[in-house]
Amino acid sequence: MFQYLTRIAKELDYELVMVSNQDGLGTSAYPEDTFHPVHNFVMKSLENEGIHFTAQHFDRSFPADNLATRKPGIGMFTSYVNNENYDLPNSFVIGDRITDVQLAKNLGCKAIWLNNDPNLGSAEINDASAELEKVIALETTTWKDIYEFLKLGLRQVHHERNTNETKISIDLNVDGSGKSTISTGLGFFDHMLDQIARHGKIDLVIETKGDLHIDEHHTIEDTGLALGEAFAKALADKRGMERYGFALPMDEAEAKVLIDFGGRNWLVWNADFKREKVGEMPTEMFFHFFKSFSDAAKCNLNIECKGDNEHHKIEAIFKAFAKAIKMAVKRDPLSNYLPSTKGVL
Repeated sequence: MFQYLTRIAKELDYELVMVSNQDGLGTSAYPEDTFHPVHNFVMKSLENEGIHFTAQHFDRSFPADNLATRKPGIGMFTSYVNNENYDLPNSFVIGDRITDVQLAKNLGCKAIWLNNDPNLGSAEINDASAELEKVIALETTTWKDIYEFLKLGLRQVHHERNTNETKISIDLNVDGSGKSTISTGLGFFDHMLDQIARHGKIDLVIETKGDLHIDEHHTIEDTGLALGEAFAKALADKRGMERYGFALPMDEAEAKVLIDFGGRNWLVWNADFKREKVGEMPTEMFFHFFKSFSDAAKCNLNIECKGDNEHHKIEAIFKAFAKAIKMAVKRDPLSNYLPSTKGVL
């Protein structure tokens, strides 16, 4: 913890504030002389590592008192709310409890959830409030992840692409955890797009409304274009990024996907399908999807696949595609290196 909190304190432009509920502090059951020696020792240890808190706020009430000062209430934050010196929407509450996430929501900022309980996850967040999950910018178990996240920022975009044939809305978080909500009107296509999110550790929401009463072509092709455009936006700054990726067998099928987010589009496609459709998706449209993505994302794609089962083959391609993306978009928080001899990507 000290190593990465020190880096946050020294390298990043954040003001550190400590906030804690200390039930009954100052009462006979919890006298101050049992609290302050330990607390002061911890604070001195942090200061020795270059970690300084500009303020410390402690609420001494009990839960039954229901005071506004008790976290997740914001009564202890009056000096920060509506203060033009603080950018709350771009600030973070870092904590290990759901009440810390609730505090972030009440303050109008984001939460970094140090979820160290393997039995606690997004289900509990959803049970508490569907709105809370939107507040969590990062869920992790390590301070290393927190430092890297704050250092690099979140590659997250909302993108829309609307034509007379399709209306597409995409929410993309390249640095996500693999969550997805996909709705294109084509079940098998939804299943394949879900593979990109899950195996690429990408958070992805896609809603496509297309002219399926005519055929599937525009829906699939335009979704590929819109997804590629979203990636181009999210990866506009490629400093510290790997840039290249590859990978994937699935049962008897073998798929290889090479990718280069180098700013130039190109597709090499070596995959043949014997069936006309898999599910309700024409197999000829797989090429069009990846061609559209390559064009819009400005990336090189080299895709090869062989096998016997058509479902296995195309699913292997999408999974390998996801793994290749995951490798290519990985960043080094300590590097400002642009992966190109040209000096521009």
